[in-house]
Amino acid sequence: MDLKKMNVPMDTVTRDMVRLSEDTENVYETVMIIAKRANQIGQELKHDLEKKLQEFTSAGDNLEEVFENREQIEISRYYEHLPKPALIATAEYEQDKLYHRMPGAAPTND
Repeated sequence: MDLKKMNVPMDTVTRDMVRLSEDTENVYETVMIIAKRANQIGQELKHDLEKKLQEFTSAGDNLEEVFENREQIEISRYYEHLPKPALIATAEYEQDKLYHRMPGAAPTND
């Protein structure tokens, strides 16, 4: 997932739920699809951030020895300024970049 190339608004945008749920014909299913993808994106971002910050930890850290590291601060600021996972997932859904299927639903032969 390349966050720099994504065209995602940083603010919440009002959307027409009827138009947004045309694929599934159900608002609840549409919201659940977006919510599940947002959880996946959130986990990916958390894992990436933890991996990057892990490089700066040392084995002998304790509460008295904790100091601010400029690289850690810059990495944290970068992740703070990213769009929220729900906004990213909604943008992916609107751009038809998400594959979804309902469990138990019969496959269609188009």
